[in-house]
Amino acid sequence: MQYQQLGSTGVFVSKLCFGAMTFGGKGTIFEVIGGLSQKDSDSLIGQTIDAGINFFDTANVYGQGDSETQLAKALGDRRKDVVIATKVFGRMGEGANNVGLSRLHIMQQCDASLKRMKTDYIDLYQIHGFDSLTSLDETMRALDDLVRQGKVRYIGCSNLAAWQVMKAQCISTVRNLEHFVTLQAYYSLVGRDLEREIVPMLKDQGMGLLPWSPLAGGWLSGRWRKGADDLTSRRSALIPQRYDLSIPANQQKLDAADALGRLADETGISLIHIALAFVIRHPAVTAAIIGPRTMEQLESQIGAVDVELSDDVLDRIDEIVPPGTTINPTDAGWTNPALEARARRR
Repeated sequence: MQYQQLGSTGVFVSKLCFGAMTFGGKGTIFEVIGGLSQKDSDSLIGQTIDAGINFFDTANVYGQGDSETQLAKALGDRRKDVVIATKVFGRMGEGANNVGLSRLHIMQQCDASLKRMKTDYIDLYQIHGFDSLTSLDETMRALDDLVRQGKVRYIGCSNLAAWQVMKAQCISTVRNLEHFVTLQAYYSLVGRDLEREIVPMLKDQGMGLLPWSPLAGGWLSGRWRKGADDLTSRRSALIPQRYDLSIPANQQKLDAADALGRLADETGISLIHIALAFVIRHPAVTAAIIGPRTMEQLESQIGAVDVELSDDVLDRIDEIVPPGTTINPTDAGWTNPALEARARRR
């Protein structure tokens, strides 16, 4: 395994981060995405750590806390040897204040996450989106307080636009508060738009990039090829608009996935390895977040850290999906954070 600095901090994390969104989630949307039992989680975590991965990402909303609970149980005494990242923002109850990035919600949810994970501290605490109803000043002060209280080591953000990140960083500079050290965002071979604004901003701020869905929700798994008998998956049933081939953008994505698949065939490198290696090798990237559901999927992804892509292969990739472009903008997120935040006023 290879390791990289977490942003500009002195902490080193594996170039692959294990995403625990598939853990638990009975009776929720996350059961469809994963719904893994504790036994399955234990096996995956054990194999992951044996492979050298020391970085784990979850969120309070994943399975309404199930993911955090199962991850903690799977890690057990090994918690001290790993870096855990979790998130706050999404709805965690019926009450009007059980969502968002207010000081009230952040403080409550941090304590709840600590309790679920049976730990005294969170290594990287991330806001899971942008809350248009709460001032960034309030949010950044709350996060800073958590660091000063020793409950959080570092703070990060997820799914924010470049201007939103910079506004938060400027507030922190002026107020002498903790700064974001990482941004978690969608980045893949078929979703490269953040290369235009986000990447230069991260470089300027000394922040690390944690790409989620580097396999583009399964599009780059090698299964999505022209002429394939079965072009369905668990996620295609859950989010049909992202996979329905009657939608032109999805047909374009299939064209790209098929072209990338042919490139993989020619090079003798699996498309999964090409997709992950492409993301990992980007100088702005700290670690790519993977979310295998099975041991077979985990084993098919881990080897990507040792794959070197030649200039010829990179040029071919640029011809298929030019730098700075994305085929389907709807992949940028699962929900509209502003609408989710607004719902608490109803």
